[in-house]
Amino acid sequence: MAMTPPFHLAAAREAVLTGDIEAAATALGPILNSDPADYEARYWLASALQAAGDLEGATKALDDARVLHALALARLAGLDVSRASQDGAYADQAANALYGQHHVTVASVLYGMAISTGAISPQGLLGYGLALQHQGRVEESIQAFQAAVDLYPSPAVHQFLLYPHLLVKDQTRYAEEARRWAALYAPAGAPPPFANSPARGRKLRIGYVAPSFSTTQVRQFLAPVLNAHDPDAVEVFLYPGAGDTEATWPGAIHIHPIGQLSDVEAAGAIRRDGIDVLADCWGHSAGSRLPIFALRPAPVQVAWINFIQTTGLRQIDYVLHADSGGALNVDGLFSEDVWSIGPVFNTFYPADGRPSPAATPALASGQITFGSFNHPCKLSDETLDAWGRILHATPTSRLFLKYRYFVDPVLQRATQARLAAKGVAPERVIFEGETKGADYLSAFAKVDLALDTAPAPGSTTTLEALSNGLPVLTMARAPLTIPGFYARVMAEAVGLPELVTESWDDYVLRAVELASDVPALDRLRARVRSGFDEGPLRDEVGYTRRIEGAFREMFERARKAGWVQRSAA
Repeated sequence: MAMTPPFHLAAAREAVLTGDIEAAATALGPILNSDPADYEARYWLASALQAAGDLEGATKALDDARVLHALALARLAGLDVSRASQDGAYADQAANALYGQHHVTVASVLYGMAISTGAISPQGLLGYGLALQHQGRVEESIQAFQAAVDLYPSPAVHQFLLYPHLLVKDQTRYAEEARRWAALYAPAGAPPPFANSPARGRKLRIGYVAPSFSTTQVRQFLAPVLNAHDPDAVEVFLYPGAGDTEATWPGAIHIHPIGQLSDVEAAGAIRRDGIDVLADCWGHSAGSRLPIFALRPAPVQVAWINFIQTTGLRQIDYVLHADSGGALNVDGLFSEDVWSIGPVFNTFYPADGRPSPAATPALASGQITFGSFNHPCKLSDETLDAWGRILHATPTSRLFLKYRYFVDPVLQRATQARLAAKGVAPERVIFEGETKGADYLSAFAKVDLALDTAPAPGSTTTLEALSNGLPVLTMARAPLTIPGFYARVMAEAVGLPELVTESWDDYVLRAVELASDVPALDRLRARVRSGFDEGPLRDEVGYTRRIEGAFREMFERARKAGWVQRSAA
């Protein structure tokens, strides 16, 4: 690459950050004329065009910058880019290796090169879609997954198409795609007869289905319930993929692995166990066994925990939700009935080894640090627009973004470019990749205020932040959406309704207000961890009794109706 005149690039940078787009164009022109492959200049061009309101031009400039940057990094890593453009197997192999290292942008470029040579496979198309999704390029990932579905239709491949629809503003898109999946792979038939006896005077038999209950994030949500179930009132069965990792649960819980069974075989095994209420704890995620539920192995079937949206299946009777007080409009968004289980969707075990609560770090540093530990796929244009406005209004602040995919230099630089359009210098945005254990928990003490994302808010990351005493500002747009409602419930559950805003303008204003009064922010922070520990998110016993009561009522309703289920409608 030709040497860029530093004064030209410096002038372009200064012009973009001060909003002088004409001067930016004047400075960038000579650079790009002399070296069209200068990706750094193209990042600044993307920022300038975005600031000028030319979104189409900004998108193209950012795409060009990412590709050029990714190819430069591929060459530095010793990859033969010329060979990759012609040898699809080589490109695909390199893409897989880089994806495994979380360098998702370079991986997406190489997956694209493999596909362009005709080296098309379901694994390659899914890898390409995931690499795009992890960068937050949601619509592009939907196109890639749709291509995979068209070429290799199957329930497992099609499920990859569902998740990115959760990240878009229009909730009906996900609901429609979920119903399409169900119509293709889980058609509703006449419900089979059941011989379950009345629940009065006997233990209710509850079954839970997930790939794993001990080795995935579902543990933090489900363990409080499994440990608090009343063994005198219910008999609990777990149906994981394998049983060798499920030895830590109470002895009264039955572990029946189904990973080696077909859907028909698994449904038969569950039916023989005489399950009264069967709960899916995984939703449309990789490893799902939702086709089992299509076979109706239990008289009552429920979706819960890992998804708060519809499964699309008529054979699932209920989705468990928190009580919205009638504020949440779910018309047309669920194939199931929505059953309220009280003030929260779930309880949550905080991570072991939480450090003692810390004061807000700005008291010592004198600098506000905003932060987000959310997946980059949730960094929507709306979110980054609001964050840019916040950072522009608080010129000495910085933004700390932490997630495993932020080890990717191209993802870092593209994120900085999107914020530079709002006048935020790249060095004010800092990144950190994956850490675990004490190192991960200590990261919460680096942030003064967490900024949530929308339309897809944080879930596990928000609960981890709150459980470690970090306040989270969220945007729950009015009228309420399902994700917005979930974000509001979490804030209100720790006693901090003032951290819920209903418009982006209010969100920005509230963040700036909190940043302007550090002692007040510290006083608010002091309420977070105690609010989490003493609130309904930690009321494991009370929540579990509500779950047990809801399941018993659902079962009795179905029994009195003669087992006439919604799937027969």
